[in-house]
Amino acid sequence: MNKKYDFVIIGSGLGGLVSALILAKEGKSVCVLEKNRQYGGNLQTFVRDKTIFDTGVHYIGGLDKGQNLYKYFSYLGIMDKLRLKKLNEDGFDLITFDDDENVYPHAQGYDNFVKQLSEYFPDELENIKAYCKNINYTCDSFPFYNLRSGAGYQDQVLSINAKEYIDSVTENEKLKAVLAGSNVLYVGIPDKTPLYVHSLSVNSYIQSAWRCINGGSQITKQLIRQLKKYNGEVYNYQEVVNFETDENRINAVVTKNGKRIEGDTFISNIEPKTTLKMVGEKHFRKAYFNRIQNLEVLPSAFSLYLVLKPESFPYLNHNYYHFKDSSRVWLAHEYTPESWPEAYMISMNISEENQQWAESLTAITYMHFDEVKQWEHTHNTVSEIEERGEAYDRFKKEKTEIFLKEIEKKFPGIKDKIQSIHTSTPLSYRDYIGGYKGNLYGYVKDSNNPMKTFISPKTKLDNLYLTGQSINMHGILGVTIGAVVTCSEILGKEYLIEKINKELEEQA
Repeated sequence: MNKKYDFVIIGSGLGGLVSALILAKEGKSVCVLEKNRQYGGNLQTFVRDKTIFDTGVHYIGGLDKGQNLYKYFSYLGIMDKLRLKKLNEDGFDLITFDDDENVYPHAQGYDNFVKQLSEYFPDELENIKAYCKNINYTCDSFPFYNLRSGAGYQDQVLSINAKEYIDSVTENEKLKAVLAGSNVLYVGIPDKTPLYVHSLSVNSYIQSAWRCINGGSQITKQLIRQLKKYNGEVYNYQEVVNFETDENRINAVVTKNGKRIEGDTFISNIEPKTTLKMVGEKHFRKAYFNRIQNLEVLPSAFSLYLVLKPESFPYLNHNYYHFKDSSRVWLAHEYTPESWPEAYMISMNISEENQQWAESLTAITYMHFDEVKQWEHTHNTVSEIEERGEAYDRFKKEKTEIFLKEIEKKFPGIKDKIQSIHTSTPLSYRDYIGGYKGNLYGYVKDSNNPMKTFISPKTKLDNLYLTGQSINMHGILGVTIGAVVTCSEILGKEYLIEKINKELEEQA
């Protein structure tokens, strides 16, 4: 790190790594700085009781040949290196409710999606078809989503509200709940979440849905391998604590251990609120700085990671989205201490393709940062261990018991099949992933005022750009596209899209 780089990327989350690789493929000198031991942000995995768990990547969509993430990953040179297992085609996600014994499937392929759901709602066939048609139309309105250049129809779709749209599709209350049933994927807020957030979140999974064998960190490893192939450099344990600025430019960043890294251009994969504070309020228009700082963040999560006894629980090749009350699908994040948890998602990690028995299970539910606020001054990671104390351990134990009691209703007897239990709270997500207040999906997007929650990848500083889940969309596909959007601001939109498509044609 004793030279000046064309690009210095702060943070090795997916957005940072994809941005770095795109620029390195252009012949630029690139350096990626990561504060933690492990690279990858939400792609990180960890091992408990000799079992691999994913931090944030529980399944991926759009990876069948010719689909959008397949194309992006092929351009990045990692698609054929990934170990994947396709989820159940007749129900990759299953939506369930306490007050209903039915198990409602979200199936892969739009025709199959319609077929499987219409078996439960035979009178709603045309309405389900209309829903699917509009999801496709909405996704088609975003050029980068389909590797096209052009403006698309974004102005028309940004202000359509997701809940209002789904409510307009049908009068059947249960079908409304089922169509919105995977909204834990993006934390659906009834009066704010735009339809495009719902559409972009569910569409790629309906196209095709996959688990990563032995975890999503393989994506990180392959991206870094490709990055090094193009002479890119990555360094861990390098926490950036200061940006050196000169008028309207950044000259260098300084790390916690005193290293100074110079660059021509800087891309921050740190979340925007923190980035702007680190650079300094004086470098931005007051209205812009305040708008970003006042953006509402989505809730965080409390997660259980269960290591199961050998050959005690069959592997389930789908995910569960469960709600206590079908009328509160859009309101489950507004829980009370007495009603928590109102909803949860259950997913299984997989270590081999034809797996008969589950080795582990991950259960995720909403949790607000306020519940752990009394310990917010503590920071605990592998590289910097700091105990949070007995009260925190007691809090986690109490929440674990409550959550397990709900899971036991769905899977009777599962407690007797657990070998060990591990947890994550909003503090864990904050410390390891860097989300403001531990949020998993960035900032609230508001259909009532779309531009208020829009964050451009280009800042007012001449050589500072932003990337990550808050810039475009969260999720593997959303962040990958967001990195392409960031790099297109630097390289040119038309140029980059043409370059990607040309390379894909040559690969075919």
